[in-house]
Amino acid sequence: MVEKDIGIRLVDFTDLAQRCRESGYGLTEFQRQDMVADLRWPADVIEQWIYDHAGNASFLRDYENVDLAQVGWQVEALPVDTFMTMQTGPSDRNVIEVVADDPDHWISVRNQGQHLGVGLAWEVHGTWKRWPIVIDQALLHPASSGVQLVEGRTRVGILRGRQRQGKLVANRHLAWVGRQRG
Repeated sequence: MVEKDIGIRLVDFTDLAQRCRESGYGLTEFQRQDMVADLRWPADVIEQWIYDHAGNASFLRDYENVDLAQVGWQVEALPVDTFMTMQTGPSDRNVIEVVADDPDHWISVRNQGQHLGVGLAWEVHGTWKRWPIVIDQALLHPASSGVQLVEGRTRVGILRGRQRQGKLVANRHLAWVGRQRG
């Protein structure tokens, strides 16, 4: 059996992301690197998935066989029911339900810095402030149908918990969705 050649993998960014974080130049410098720019991904997806998680052992294991060069991104409005059953990578499978058990706690601890306004977004709009990262499972190995949550386990856990509590939850939620490039 011949192994499928994978072009660009998450692990390829591990050292670069670490160097950029340690140098103090951070995300801005990371995004300027040819290897990153060549992906032609939205800045928000680069930050949430590659920059933040290129050195995360769970992510490296869960997405080691995804050819990142083959993933194209678009914003989609997914129905709440999709998020109520959506899985995440096997390494962090239980995280969503842990958060769903106490969504008010997780909202309350997200109240400073980039998280400022998270509670207000849930109370006013019934959704998250920042779009999570979702990938078409056809891009995974082994391939499957449907979508899988890559980043945003806390957000989706809060959504599930609020839905179960009967609190305001929008019918559809925006997400970055990665699919095979056409």
